[in-house]
Amino acid sequence: MLFRWMKRVFQSQPLPQKSEKSFQNQPKPFAKLDPSLSNTLSTIREAFKDSPDFVVREFAESAACDTPLAVCYIEGLTDPVLLIELMEHVVHLVNTAPSIEELRADDVVRKTLPMGHIENLDSPDLIYRAILTGHVVVLVDGENYAIAVPVSGGERRSVQEPTSQTVVRGPKEGFTEEINTNMTLIRRKIRTPDLKFLMHHIGDVTQTSVAVTYIDGIAKPEVVEEVKKRLNSIRTDSILESGYIEEFIQDAPITPFPTMINTERPDTVAGSLLDGQVAILVDGTPFALIAPVTFFNFFQTTEDYYQRYDISTFLRAIRLMSFLVSLLLPSTFIALTTFQQEMIPTTLLITLAAQREGVPFPALLEALLMEITFEVIREAGVRMPRAIGPAISIVGALVIGQAAVEAGLVSGAMVIVVSFTAISNFVIPYFSMATAVRLMRFPFMLLAGTLGLFGILVGAVPLLVHLISLKSFGADYMMPFSPFYKSNMKDLILRVPWWAMKTRPNEKAGQNKTRQSAHQYPSGSDNTVEHIQEPKPDR
Repeated sequence: MLFRWMKRVFQSQPLPQKSEKSFQNQPKPFAKLDPSLSNTLSTIREAFKDSPDFVVREFAESAACDTPLAVCYIEGLTDPVLLIELMEHVVHLVNTAPSIEELRADDVVRKTLPMGHIENLDSPDLIYRAILTGHVVVLVDGENYAIAVPVSGGERRSVQEPTSQTVVRGPKEGFTEEINTNMTLIRRKIRTPDLKFLMHHIGDVTQTSVAVTYIDGIAKPEVVEEVKKRLNSIRTDSILESGYIEEFIQDAPITPFPTMINTERPDTVAGSLLDGQVAILVDGTPFALIAPVTFFNFFQTTEDYYQRYDISTFLRAIRLMSFLVSLLLPSTFIALTTFQQEMIPTTLLITLAAQREGVPFPALLEALLMEITFEVIREAGVRMPRAIGPAISIVGALVIGQAAVEAGLVSGAMVIVVSFTAISNFVIPYFSMATAVRLMRFPFMLLAGTLGLFGILVGAVPLLVHLISLKSFGADYMMPFSPFYKSNMKDLILRVPWWAMKTRPNEKAGQNKTRQSAHQYPSGSDNTVEHIQEPKPDR
């Protein structure tokens, strides 16, 4: 009911009137390129007039040609080796061309360039975008288009092991901030022409490259179209991280629970694509978005599929149990010690009463004090310099906890409850879901401190209804329980062996729901192997 009320309040707010500078629903048309090279260079120089890294190189080595060619680029965004190779080729063309008409005839410049994926640009706006994305733009006098040559390079972070999602067994490579590198990492895992990348440029100022990734024939076409529709509806000046995209296109903006997965692991994205999901790559961030997702996807990791199914099933059960502990343990402790003491064993109750004998605060205030203190220590450990952050966070938690118990501000049992709650929260694989649990823990504590176990029930029922009502790009959030799909139960809490998972998940995959052929049970060898023993030597 709280989420429904917040949604009603947000929807009831009047929309602000659009000013003349507000973003329009349709992008403005691009101006056409002037065939005169001097006029075009003047326009480009005016656009980059205060940019010391912008370079314009004019070529007029031939006696018959008066500045027939010009090359524009930005230092630092181009590969020096490829740039020198391109410059040498342009100089050779200018020196060997008898006239400017020869350069224009039959598109000589475009056809003889040694680089691939060359594009024609017919407007100054497209030229600006190409230059700012690491292309070298070649301009020919008299032509009404420019040539964009991809020679992007410069300083980039190399492919390294992900820092936010580590595994014991599995690939040790993670996404980088370069979208082309990220696309290559996915290509190396899914070697099929059905893997598609649909490019978008979002942000009137940043012009950030965004790629919609899916496998044609496996992903649902309506989901792909919905993702494209939502991306095309974004009208903003900047996209600096995938979190911008997530907030713009998610299904339920008034909910603490994430409806999209963010990951920096290429194998996670590849596995999701093979299940029929769609991934969104954003230039400038190593975190990709995955949709549609369900609630149980946030408790599954790629490592579950790299080890035995029995171990994976046990670990998934541990994660779901840790989710419940992290959400309900403090509130349950508050309710039992405040209202339902008769539910606690007598020996334990006497021990708890002895510990709380000198504590001046009620259990609710005691728990809130400890939880807020731990959140402050956790945030300080994240923001502090890496060299001293872990040491300060660990020492601070131990010292403050021990001092608080000795000073009589909190009981030892409360310190144990808060510590185990925090440890259980770290078990959740995805940080976005773990953060949602941390946020929802406080309302449950307040309800338990005022109504006891009945208050927990009052909060749990609307929360479950809210989860059932959520959707992620058309997929039910609590699927396969609501609605129930028997076939999907093979890869939920119980992870059956690979040879038993014949089909892909429902509500995610398109027409091709078959993952592998039947009868994959490993029968082994039917023939008995006889070991030949060497004769023993005589002694």
